[in-house]
Amino acid sequence: MAVPSQSARPGTLAVVQVLGRMISRMRTHLCLGAIWCLSGVLLVSAPVICIGQNAPAANSKANVVNRVQRLIRRGALQQAREDLNLAIKSYPKAADLLDLLGVVEAQQGDLAAAAANFKKSIELDPHLVGAYLNLGHIYQQQIGKDKSAAPKAITVYTRLLGIDPENVEANFQLALLNEQQGDYRSSLAHLERLPAEARKRPRVLLIRLADDAALGQRASADRIATMLPADASLDEADVLAVLPALDTSRTRHFAIQLLESLERRGRASSGALYQLAMLYQESGQLAKARSVLEKVAQSKPASVPILLQLARIAERQKEYKQALGYLAHARDLAPEDAAVHFFFGVVCVEANLGQEAYVSLKKAVALDPGNPYYNYALGAVILARDDTHPAIQCFQRYCKAKPDDPRGEFALGVAYFYSHDLESAKTHLKAVTKFQQTAPGAHYFLGRIADLEGRLDQAAADLALSLRERPGYADALAELGIVRIKQKEYPAAREALEAAVRKAPNNYRANLNLMILYARTGDPRVKAQRERFQKLQKTRAQTAKDFLRTIKVERQTTAENGN
Repeated sequence: MAVPSQSARPGTLAVVQVLGRMISRMRTHLCLGAIWCLSGVLLVSAPVICIGQNAPAANSKANVVNRVQRLIRRGALQQAREDLNLAIKSYPKAADLLDLLGVVEAQQGDLAAAAANFKKSIELDPHLVGAYLNLGHIYQQQIGKDKSAAPKAITVYTRLLGIDPENVEANFQLALLNEQQGDYRSSLAHLERLPAEARKRPRVLLIRLADDAALGQRASADRIATMLPADASLDEADVLAVLPALDTSRTRHFAIQLLESLERRGRASSGALYQLAMLYQESGQLAKARSVLEKVAQSKPASVPILLQLARIAERQKEYKQALGYLAHARDLAPEDAAVHFFFGVVCVEANLGQEAYVSLKKAVALDPGNPYYNYALGAVILARDDTHPAIQCFQRYCKAKPDDPRGEFALGVAYFYSHDLESAKTHLKAVTKFQQTAPGAHYFLGRIADLEGRLDQAAADLALSLRERPGYADALAELGIVRIKQKEYPAAREALEAAVRKAPNNYRANLNLMILYARTGDPRVKAQRERFQKLQKTRAQTAKDFLRTIKVERQTTAENGN
């Protein structure tokens, strides 16, 4: 007779069943059972007395209790409620009847009413152990929805220990709750109060593992982690309950070991496999993460979030073709999802598929025109096209949405530069030279503008500032080499251009002007340099890549939130 699990933490709630307990001959308690109970699924029934319609003792409290217990186990909750309501009219201060009514209400999903009746039961009979456990379990089911739920549950179980200090279930639940709240020492203290045999059970060992790992007690944690995977009784719900406490760089391997054990024994659901894939990803084991996630995708072939996660892993592996395959499938499933088109476009940029990137990002902006990141990405791709003027509007939208982000102002200045509006470009670029993240690029483009205007000394000065802010900046080195060529300072030009090519072997302007310099100075390396230059691909796609790197973190967050 399970109370529906409403916990926000998957796996923390086991099956909840009715636990009948005879405290004395005339005092019977029916307990909801443990949310994640220590002793497993329990069902202890009081003797059931069949009550005939005309039996003279049919309305005695003991018989009502027995009859209601039987009705609950049969699932006849409404009849049980009606019988209890009648009995409570005769016995309004019967704590055990109110406790039973709370059980029925909980089974019917009315947790608030159930909690109220459990509280009344405790008020009427402060020694009614089952009512404390039931109330504690109700609060545990609300964890994740109500911030006060966990503290309330802890208070209830602590009160129970005040009247029954060795209560196994209360100590176990307090150990679990304290572990979940990060109070690992208190959790360990309650585990130590359990009987020796109970401390050997997998559920207790899992909590002990989480506590020891969090407290840095490595030897004990390693010992438990070695024992647990071999335990055939280890259950997925038990493992998932303690995963949050193991989700740190120093304890993640314990979580991986436990989930791998479930996978080997075929006891891992798609949810557990997904958790394992995420842990692999976080620990840098991308091939394993992708392999496990592929298994999850097979069981959920129409899951867009899983396809997106596969695409992220493939992208990190620089396997862009495979990433685009996952994204194409996701796009077919969710053709109106702007985040999917956005992600597809960004991966196309990484794969140097300029036209495909443009089409996909344009679609993302059409679906969500106010999204600043989509506009930024589309603007960056437009800068690699022949007509760069539309990029101005994209970056203007970004600036409007993100006025405090200097990257928007910088990008707008670049868009004006490539659209040959040098005065507007200078205005926006000068405004962001004071920010560390945009100063190198701003001085670089200001140097290019000064070069175009014939102010070579100023151009060299701006490029030197760019290199001071970002030593080894290949674009700035290349432009400085060009300026030095114009100033006929050939040794300085060669030094700058060769440094640029060493830093970025495929830099278009560096290779082009190094070829020109070698030809002009009669350098015997000119032939080899000419061959190198002829092999270079289009360079504007690289420009888009450089721009998109500045929004990589935001792009991933946006894609995740959108799906």
